[in-house]
Amino acid sequence: MSIKLQGFAIVTHGGAGEPLEFTDGCERAAQRGREMMRETGDALDAAIAAVLVFEEDERFNAGTGSVLCLDGATIEMDAAIMDTRGRLGAVAALRDVRNPILLARAIADTPHVLLAGEGAERFARHMGLERAQPIRDSQREKHDKVLKELAGSEPMMPGVDNRMFERFWNYRTPLQLPPSAAHDTVGAVVRGPDGHFAVAGSTGGSAPSLLGRVGDTPIVGSGFYAGPLGAVAATGIGEHIIRHMLARTVYGWIEQGMPLQQALQRAIDLIDKDADTGLIAVTKTEAASCSNTHMPTGTIVE
Repeated sequence: MSIKLQGFAIVTHGGAGEPLEFTDGCERAAQRGREMMRETGDALDAAIAAVLVFEEDERFNAGTGSVLCLDGATIEMDAAIMDTRGRLGAVAALRDVRNPILLARAIADTPHVLLAGEGAERFARHMGLERAQPIRDSQREKHDKVLKELAGSEPMMPGVDNRMFERFWNYRTPLQLPPSAAHDTVGAVVRGPDGHFAVAGSTGGSAPSLLGRVGDTPIVGSGFYAGPLGAVAATGIGEHIIRHMLARTVYGWIEQGMPLQQALQRAIDLIDKDADTGLIAVTKTEAASCSNTHMPTGTIVE
């Protein structure tokens, strides 16, 4: 889907492979981004406002809806922001913050670009950010489903034997599978009426994954990129996205003058068809999304 635009545009996504029934959440996120743009006139503010809606909606794998790690007790979240005013910030392996996207924004004001683990947690406390909510029943239900699928013979990650997770297990507690899915990022890309671009993304991690796993979401050029010609956000299995530096690859084709929809489809074609992958992007003249599976999105063009 590609839409010609003039002035403001925002595209949001709820994750490649997520139910299309979640489109209402994506549309609500886009609407909140639009409202914030009218309030502050800042594309990055709009992108962050949109992602905050996702982080507060437990249906999505971000913030309050983040998936549990394989031990059933740990949550590790990533988030990132970038715009064409020079702001760039990311956080990885974050455990106890309600809204990781706000921490990523705060990091953009420090001398650093990316904070992880304990240091990120301490910085969040210093900035007074709210701690994560208690684990919810919906998160435990998703975790039980992952364990059941991991115990089966069907690969949960394309090309990866499920037994690899048991072989390289690095949690404190032992792996306990029942006798007998991967989750995605949320994101937003924005073009402001002033011509500036911004991107924001957040994820509750991947299931299954080893402790400390970091995907594409906080890695500039892989899960996100913004430059003078547009902004791009990716979603899917990070291990595949990272290998292709997918967001920056799309931006490179935009620089070469390739139509946006064509650039997005070409990037999707780089990925194994069994690996759910999606992209959203805005340029000076277009707003578009593309995926190799169902992906809920929301788009506003004015």
